[in-house]
Order: sequence, then C-alpha cells, then structure tokens
Amino acid sequence: MGAVTEPPQQRTLQLTHDATHQAAQHSPDNGAIDPVIAAREPHILRWTRTDTWAFSIIAIATLVSRFVLITFATSGGTPVFDEKHYVPQAWDMVRSTTNPMIGGIESNPGFGLVVHPPLGKQLLALGEFVFGYSPLGWRIITALFGTATVLSIMGLARRISHSTAVAAFAGTLALFDGVLLTASRFGMLDIFQAFFIVAAAYALARDHEQMNLRLHRAYVSGLCSVGELGPRFGFRWWRFICGIMLGSSLSVKWSGLYYIVFFGLLSVGLDMWLRHRYRIRRPILGSLAYDAFPAFASLVIVPVLLYVWSWRAWFAHETSIYRHSASNGDIDPNSPLMLLPDALAGWLHYHQTVLEFHSSLTSSNGHSHPWDSKPWSWLVAARPVLYYSSSNEHCFLSDGPCRSMIYLFGTPAIWWLTVPVVLWALWCLVVRRAMYVLIPLVAWAAGFLPWLATFDRQMYFFYAVPLVPFTIVLIALTLGQLGSTGQPLNQLRANRVTGLAQRLFGATTRTGALWVIAYLALVATMFFYFSPVLYGMEIPDSTYFELMWLRSWR
Repeated sequence: MGAVTEPPQQRTLQLTHDATHQAAQHSPDNGAIDPVIAAREPHILRWTRTDTWAFSIIAIATLVSRFVLITFATSGGTPVFDEKHYVPQAWDMVRSTTNPMIGGIESNPGFGLVVHPPLGKQLLALGEFVFGYSPLGWRIITALFGTATVLSIMGLARRISHSTAVAAFAGTLALFDGVLLTASRFGMLDIFQAFFIVAAAYALARDHEQMNLRLHRAYVSGLCSVGELGPRFGFRWWRFICGIMLGSSLSVKWSGLYYIVFFGLLSVGLDMWLRHRYRIRRPILGSLAYDAFPAFASLVIVPVLLYVWSWRAWFAHETSIYRHSASNGDIDPNSPLMLLPDALAGWLHYHQTVLEFHSSLTSSNGHSHPWDSKPWSWLVAARPVLYYSSSNEHCFLSDGPCRSMIYLFGTPAIWWLTVPVVLWALWCLVVRRAMYVLIPLVAWAAGFLPWLATFDRQMYFFYAVPLVPFTIVLIALTLGQLGSTGQPLNQLRANRVTGLAQRLFGATTRTGALWVIAYLALVATMFFYFSPVLYGMEIPDSTYFELMWLRSWR
C-alpha cells in the first residue's frame, strides 16, 4: 500500500500521473522489461519497536476506557435499551446449549421475532457463560471487541500509509471517539460488526499488497510478457481471511451484505489496476479470466457458507423458531418452499418473515421513533441515541435536579470533519492518483450509500458505528499529509536530541506538526468535556443543557 507522504520510490498503491506517463513512454511493445516499472519495487513493511510501543499504549488506554464503570448503567440490574433484546437471547443460548460446538438457540418470546442472525448473540453468550447473567457477563465481550476494533483501525491505517505515526493518529482518534466507546460498553451487536468490517478491510489491504509484490516479481522475471492475460496470482490467503471477516459481519447483521458487494468489486478492480500497471496486454480480460471467480469464491461463497454455519444451532434444535413451519402450516401450501425439506423450508421462511419485518419499518407506514435519524444526519452526528437515563431531585454536586445519561454520541471534532475529509480523499484519489485512500473510501461508501437508497426506513445512529472507523482512517491519513515533508514517516531515524515529538512524527514541517498536535489535543479535550454523557456521570441539569450544544442532541 502506498505511503501517505508520496516518496520518490513508488509504493504499492501509489502511482502518480507523471510516473504513469513516463512508464508509458518507455514501455516497449516487444515485451521487454521496462526499467522504470522494474525499479518500482513494492515496499515491505517491517514491524518496529516504535510500532510495539504505539500499539501497546493505545491498547492499554482503550481497555481502561472501555472497562471503567462498565457495569454501572443498568435498569435495576437488568439490561437497558436494546440490550433488552440481545442479552436475553444470548442467555437463551447459554441455557439451551448441550454441545459447545453447536451452541444454543435464542427465543426471546417477550419480544416476538428474532430479527438478526445468531453470531452476535453467540458472542455475547460467551461472556454470560463465564460471568453469568450480569452486566459484566453481557458486556465484557463487547468491550474486548471494542478494544480490538481500535487496534484494527490502527493496523489498517499503518498498512495503507506505511507509517507508525499515522497508525498512532488513527488509534488516538478511535480511542477518543464517543460512538466507538459507547458501542463497546453495552451488550449490543454493532461493535461486533464494526470489528469484522475493519478486519476485512485490513485483510483486503494485505491481499492487495501481497499481489502487488507477486506481480512485480513476475514482471521482473519476464512472466508478465508471456501471453496476453498475464500470470495467475495463486491462492490468496489474505483474501480468504477477508471473506471470513465479511461472512462474520453478515452473520451479525444483514447490512454486512453491503460490504460483501463493495469489497468484492473493489478486489477485482484492484487486480485489474495491477495488471494494467505492469503492462499486461489485456488487463481486464486477464482479471476476469483469472481473478473474478476466485474473488467470488473467497468474498461471496465463503461468507455465505459461514453465514449458514452460524445457524447450525437452529438446524440442530427441534424447538427453533419456524423450525417446522412447513409441517405446521405456517407456509402457504402453494409456495415453492413446500418443495424443499422441512428444515430448509422453515429456515427460508424465517428469512422471508424477517425481511418483511425490516421492510415494514418505514416512515410512510407510520413507524416513528424519538431517536430516529437519517443517513445525512450521521455525517455530523446530529441525532445521537440515548442508551441510559436516570434522574434525581438532588445530587451531590447541586441542590437542584440532576441526571445521569449515556448517549451514543460522536465526538464533534471527529464527526464534523466527515464531509470535508471524504471530499478531500476523493480529490486526492481523482486528481493526485493517491490510491492509498481507495480502500477506506470504498469501505466508508459501503457503510453510507446503501442507506440512502432506503431512507424511508426507520433508522438510528448506531447504524453508523461501522462507518466511523473509516472516517478516522481518512482523517489520520490527512494528518499524515499535513505533518509530512515528503519522506515516509516510519522510515526516518530520529535524532536523540529531538525528543519524543520527532520520534513520533518523523520528518515533519514544524507548522504541520503543530497543527496535528493541536487537532489531536482538541479531540481529546472534547472527549473529556463530553465524558459525563458518555459514562453516565451524575450532573446538574444546568450542566447537561450546557453540553447539549444542538437541540437535536436532546
């Protein structure tokens, strides 16, 4: 993946317009190796001691921030908000498990139909199995996944920038984002999906980097000039891992399907770009012939199989919801489903029922909710979601009324930059040919654009949890550009007398480094400023209204 700072040597995902033009001028038609392209050897990213320190510090800080007071917000010791759906379903799984390889099933009869796939509840059940039906039991796994999400964001930023500093920027932003914090502290599903999606993007970045290196070696050895379609890439473990992560995302929520589509197209598109870059005569045909079906197998078939596997307990238990819909008469006798085996017919009927449920939750059908929000409002975090609320007539800090509230609340210094940073990334991609922004940009689009097509549906801000990691990566890349003088940040050796700042930033402009430090300080300051509504601290009503800058936040 290309370095943010655009070094003279062309990195994996970075090809400037001038270099393209120069290579085209020198590329012979007789299949000879072009020395300009041959010299463009992909950079191999090495793990350093600085990486270890950066990831360790962020990991420890993230663990502390996620676990402190994690059992505080309950409703008399019971789940709050949408925990009331998923936590009892996970506990159903714990109680009905007879075989640990298969697991149990969820019923949740108090709330009727179970409308999400099993994997998220299966993960919650792990914590409840160890710590029981308690706040720690149903929140410990989300806190661990929240920490892993922050580290995955760092890993993605480091991989596509080749910069430890950019990874540290991304980790700092992720640590101090209120949405990622709150999603990690409640027994809900969104942080699971966010982790799997970021991990899939990371695996896709690793896959592209690996294929770039393979194709470069093939070009240098003359294999690219043999035939018109170019060489085969061979088996791609990183793309296979990407498929596993996408299948896990789909097995948490159906919206993971959006990422399967976007990442699948992106993977084939990147392969075409690589074949074109190394002067293969027919890059499109070569990619379609050699890359398209393997990509379909890894990024579509594997996720679908993993999704079906997540339902193994449903098929294994005779008392599962809709398990015997065909024999019980729940399915129309004229339906084609009646031609299928009883279990398969019931499973598909279950999916059809869930799809009808989701489709019916539209504003035009009269469905409304006080915390409903549309995708365009997510761009500025205009409508947070209230997860927990408690009011007292008097409190320790004031003689007047006080309250304790927890919101899914986006740190304004991060979320209010969403539109500018996305536009900047598009400009860098189109004008500067900065290919390193492509993966986070496409991932961001996958988490935003599909919701615009269904804007009539009832939506909530927690749908945007998988969106913010890629906003953070784009901001971190921009900070890397702002502070860099043009040399890869992680390739520089800091002088001992320059101290910690130069060790972190590498070669930077003084003004750029100051701007980066000032922005990160602003993010941290805002996080602590809004911490009362992130951790549920008891505050006077007057303080609460001071924190609610926008009327839509209340």
